[in-house]
Amino acid sequence: MLEFGQSQPQPAADLVKDGTEATFMADVVEASREVPVIVDFWATWCGPCKTLGPVLEQAVQAAKGRVRMVKIDVDQNQRLAQALAQQGLPLQSIPTVVAFYQGQVADMFQGAQPQSEVVSFVNRVADLAGDGGLGEALEAAEAMLAEGAVVDAAQTFAAILGEDPTNAAAFGGMVRAHLALGEADKAQAFLDTVPAEMAGKPEIEAARAQLELARQAADAGPVAELRAAVEADPANLQARFDLARALHAGGEVEGAVAELLELFRRDREWNDGAAKAQLFTIFDALKPTDPVVLNGRRKLSSLIFA
Repeated sequence: MLEFGQSQPQPAADLVKDGTEATFMADVVEASREVPVIVDFWATWCGPCKTLGPVLEQAVQAAKGRVRMVKIDVDQNQRLAQALAQQGLPLQSIPTVVAFYQGQVADMFQGAQPQSEVVSFVNRVADLAGDGGLGEALEAAEAMLAEGAVVDAAQTFAAILGEDPTNAAAFGGMVRAHLALGEADKAQAFLDTVPAEMAGKPEIEAARAQLELARQAADAGPVAELRAAVEADPANLQARFDLARALHAGGEVEGAVAELLELFRRDREWNDGAAKAQLFTIFDALKPTDPVVLNGRRKLSSLIFA
């Protein structure tokens, strides 16, 4: 698997641990040079600590290795608490939660907090280390795919998902890599593994649209014959729809959109609104800023509200 400048996500059991004076340097100060570390200073007699601790642990585990947590019982580690207090940490009252990054105090709060605030704190701390190079890896994978190095691109997308299983862009990239290899069934099988909470993300919707268009391309007819049929009978809407599919399969996306817009102009309800649905499939498969999408949506809106 590729390395992106960050340690692998840790198993949940390793993300939260009890710390002591003896382990503080290794577990907190030195460890924070690799990934941010949150320290929960607590005590057994502290009621708010018992409420905050589980919420904090849950948020840390949800960050999937981008941040770790060390719990310090101040009663069992009084010398450590006193030494840290002398260095400026306000440990006179607990719970006190302190985030360390690169060996330094990076953020903190005191007292019990609402769950939303705790989650926000943990995510903010996790973001201190950036994305560990995943953004650069995504750019590299996209470049490989564009240049035809499909297998290398697929391996890179897979490595990114190994680091971040919820990376929608990498999911979409894997689908496009399978499609570039002519593996529509594998692309479908991969899409079927997308977690439900990710299903509505733009990258996933784009991948589904690209798969649908790829399946259509396999059954597309000859452009010349379909164009001749449309020219012979402009009212032959089925021929025009098939021509649009064939044009798209041949890479003539703008021409396909033009034919579908003309079909919609002639009969927007034809075949249960197939022209509009096909236009949206094409738009979803492209980037939102693509000129074909921008111009196509503008023209479709003009026809709808004409």
